[in-house]
Amino acid sequence: MNVVLGIIVVALSLLAWIGQALAFLAPSTAVRWQLMEAEDTVDPVFWADIRAEALWDTLTLWVMVAAGVGLIVDSSTWPYFGLVGGGIYLYFGGRGICARVTMTQRGLRIGAPKSVGVGIAFLALWTAMALITIVAAVVTLTS
Repeated sequence: MNVVLGIIVVALSLLAWIGQALAFLAPSTAVRWQLMEAEDTVDPVFWADIRAEALWDTLTLWVMVAAGVGLIVDSSTWPYFGLVGGGIYLYFGGRGICARVTMTQRGLRIGAPKSVGVGIAFLALWTAMALITIVAAVVTLTS
């Protein structure tokens, strides 16, 4: 079971980490691959926010990848990476959803409704992954 959870965690967290690294390091590629909106199609404040978020996420989202790898190889350190990574992804997903909903409600241009919806769906998926990983880590550490 740990191997399956580890593979899921690695796949989903690499998707987030690589996407954010591309958004920070190669925004034109991220736009071309529809991972983010083009600068001229969104409000400047949103553009600045997602660029800053991409930098920070590039520096931090790798922790969940380490948790997933630890699960796969049955490392005793995985729960610690899982707790820290889970906390990071819980914040990442929750903040991302709240920010996008609030900005949309206030009339800011943050992207086409379909792409905003897809973004929120992925943020919800990463939030669920975070919660499952945190619970699994707590169960592992308390058993």
